[in-house]
Amino acid sequence: MQAVLLTDAELDHSLGLLLMREGRGVEVHATESAHGTLTSGTGILQTLQQYCPVVWTPVIPGVEAQLGAGLSYRAFNVPTAKPKRFAETTSYGRVVGYRVTDISTDRSFVYLPGVQKLTPGVLGEFQDCSAILLDGSFWRDDEMASLDLADKTSRDMGHVPISGPGGSLEALSALKIPRKIYVHINNTNPILLDDSPERLHLDRHGVEVAVDGLEFEI
Repeated sequence: MQAVLLTDAELDHSLGLLLMREGRGVEVHATESAHGTLTSGTGILQTLQQYCPVVWTPVIPGVEAQLGAGLSYRAFNVPTAKPKRFAETTSYGRVVGYRVTDISTDRSFVYLPGVQKLTPGVLGEFQDCSAILLDGSFWRDDEMASLDLADKTSRDMGHVPISGPGGSLEALSALKIPRKIYVHINNTNPILLDDSPERLHLDRHGVEVAVDGLEFEI
């Protein structure tokens, strides 16, 4: 493993770091905001450092950075109004997406597993990419409430829903990107069922659903 790139410091995006504690060390790429939460907030990095060396590489949105041999990445800020659980030092860079580029071919993919709203600025980051791996957490904005699981909406939880006005599928359908793939899918989302109407609707729009072990080339 070369490195871990974090889009934010949410528990479901960072708890996996603790599973790497038996390795020789972990190189974590994260923004100042995310790093602050992981140290003075959740304390995940301090815990991990008791088991193995941890190297933090600061991620600066808008700045191209090298990632091993032949790859580079550029993070971009993703605005969010989700309530803070910890006293982050800054809101800028609290959530980011990544555009990863193969230097030899200049082809890129965008990884964005958490986005509350697809603003014009965020959509602009998808320009000319070969693939996008996008937040597919919930099909409906009221999905959790409709199942009596929580009173929060999808957007309250920091995730744009797939369906409905302003949903991500509406935006994706208008983009000429060779591969569009939903990731970060909640277990309540019916697109996980191969024969569900929602999954068939995605198939008709040429949008894929990620599965464990998915591999693709850009």
